Amino acid sequence: MSLKGVKTSHLALAATVVLWASAFPAIRVGLNGLGAGGLSFLRLATASLALALTAVPLRVRMPRPRDLPLIALSGLTGMTAYQLLLNWGEVHVPAGTASLLVATAPVYSVLLATALLGERLTARIAAGSAIAVAGSAVIAVAGGNARLSASALVVLAAAIVQGVYHFASKPLLKRYTGVEVASYAMWTGTLFLVPLAPSAVRAAATAPPSATASALYLGLLPSALGFVVWAYAVARLSMASSTAALYLVPPVALAVAFVWLGEVPRLVELAGGLISILGVVLINVQGRPLSASAGGGSDENGDAGMDVQEEVALPARETATPR
Repeated sequence: MSLKGVKTSHLALAATVVLWASAFPAIRVGLNGLGAGGLSFLRLATASLALALTAVPLRVRMPRPRDLPLIALSGLTGMTAYQLLLNWGEVHVPAGTASLLVATAPVYSVLLATALLGERLTARIAAGSAIAVAGSAVIAVAGGNARLSASALVVLAAAIVQGVYHFASKPLLKRYTGVEVASYAMWTGTLFLVPLAPSAVRAAATAPPSATASALYLGLLPSALGFVVWAYAVARLSMASSTAALYLVPPVALAVAFVWLGEVPRLVELAGGLISILGVVLINVQGRPLSASAGGGSDENGDAGMDVQEEVALPARETATPR
């Protein structure tokens, strides 16, 4: 790998972390005037349009008809349900706290694979899952505020449906690239939200400009561009390096939320988040990475001269988390 390739791949990885981390505080801004439903539709519609416009240069293929049910399930869980639940939860849950809860998504995809696919549940995976769930429980009950605790459980539900998305999309990644699967899911997820379009348009007409700008930002950058730069990075870096970098998303989200929104998380929330992340790390060590955000093979691939289709075709194990 050339020095230039190393530099650009690491820059792409860093950009992915910042983009996905910034999504959590951006949601808080977008909720002001748009509401959970309006923000969900406008974000996914913007991302879908951007991915449609770039489908030809990225050489996104038409999916096979037999894969449409699985694509629909991926879109319904990973896009529609995830966005609605996360946005609804963030009405009361601080952005940084939400990022800590969403970081547990890999646990639920692992448990689903164990229950439904018969994958072996090792002592390490069982312990890591228990630790991550315990950390989420600490966050959910932190402070004894009933409204905050209920909203934290809603965000935790978003992490669970995200786990379902990774589980459902796994077979698709044997036949399609990571960007293709993400695009299919984004488009179908947007279709499920079409009934919310009229209310979203009405909300956008009266919402503060900052809310509308936030929805456009979320759709264009974390949701659309995030997948492309992530695919570029994982095509050139090892899976271990790529996965490890994504553990930085919650702390970066905490920092961005502090600077942007002035949010200061409580110590008990930070403690619960640290416990959860330690559990997810335990699941990922020793053996095949099980991260919900993993996007490619285990070897370093390609050089700086690779074209876009080669860049996005290499990741074929797990798709990235739609933030």
